[in-house]
Amino acid sequence: MLSQFFVFVKKETLHIWRDKRTLFILIGMPLVQITIFGFALTNEVKNAKIAILDPSNDAYTRRIADRIEASQYFETEKALHTPGEIQKAFREGKIKLALIFPTNFENELTHTHHAQVQFIADASDPNVATTLTNYANAIISDFQSELMQGQQLPYSIKPEVRMLYNPQLIGAYNFVPGVMAMILLLVCTMMTSISIVREKENGTMEVLLASPLKPSMVVGAKMVPYLLLSSINIASILTLSVYVLGLPIRGSLGLLVGESLLFTITALTLGLLISNITASQQIAMMISLVGMFLPTLMFSGFMFPIENMPLLLQVISHAIPARWFFVIIKAVMLKGLGLQAVWKETAILAGMTLFLGILAVKKFKTRLQ
Repeated sequence: MLSQFFVFVKKETLHIWRDKRTLFILIGMPLVQITIFGFALTNEVKNAKIAILDPSNDAYTRRIADRIEASQYFETEKALHTPGEIQKAFREGKIKLALIFPTNFENELTHTHHAQVQFIADASDPNVATTLTNYANAIISDFQSELMQGQQLPYSIKPEVRMLYNPQLIGAYNFVPGVMAMILLLVCTMMTSISIVREKENGTMEVLLASPLKPSMVVGAKMVPYLLLSSINIASILTLSVYVLGLPIRGSLGLLVGESLLFTITALTLGLLISNITASQQIAMMISLVGMFLPTLMFSGFMFPIENMPLLLQVISHAIPARWFFVIIKAVMLKGLGLQAVWKETAILAGMTLFLGILAVKKFKTRLQ
């Protein structure tokens, strides 16, 4: 049985190798897209959850905190009590910005007319970090202007800004992980979406049905060659990201590759499901390309912040595999986190893979009619 399985794998591999257009789409297109998008894309985002560390807890710090929370751009996620909680909140992905007041803030501002506040931003998304620190600076400036009314000496509040994970605010740090998720999902889904329906159109489906292999083995044999090619894509995309676009890999390379392979398998099983439920290659390509492109672009979080969306759209985004892979890539690649930080997203992708795989096998028709 196992030898027959590898015969089917060899057959599918030879078919892909002889089809130069398929090879170009599988290998050439991702390289072009990751290069173009990595250099050219830019965006602007707003609204994020923040945390406030206020050891002073005086009238002035409370007024500033209230103004920030009342702004449409911010939502206070939690109040911090010790500096050690700041890094933990960022690592957990709960906040985008932290506001830190010094002790005796009101006393310093009243007597010396000088005080400092500190903003710490998650710069793994540089556009979000820049936008949010600008908004926070504007709120501080408004408060400062209000205090200066009727005062002979001007008040001076100097914000200190730190950008975590991406101090240079390089746009590629945000876009490359998102584009990587989009490319792997679209290319893998598109290629496997035509694999079974092509057999129907070419009249070779009878050979598959006459074989002693179970539907699960046939579906698995269809997936293996594309998984091997996708491994080449993953290696080339990571190489371009590091050596051409200058992205770091701060976390485990093995974990990064493993998560990428898991996401690739998710995309491949989705494509096989599409291939089983469609009647022609044209329809399969349309569903996999057009039907997946917009949801991936809109709901993965790398182009448009999910927290800005209506609740219904936020719920829908949970069904998009790219959303979870985007979180994983940024956590491992840019923040240097390990499996303990992304186990939930990993479990969700694994569950999606299992569900789509079972559904693809169930939808495999053992009869032509």
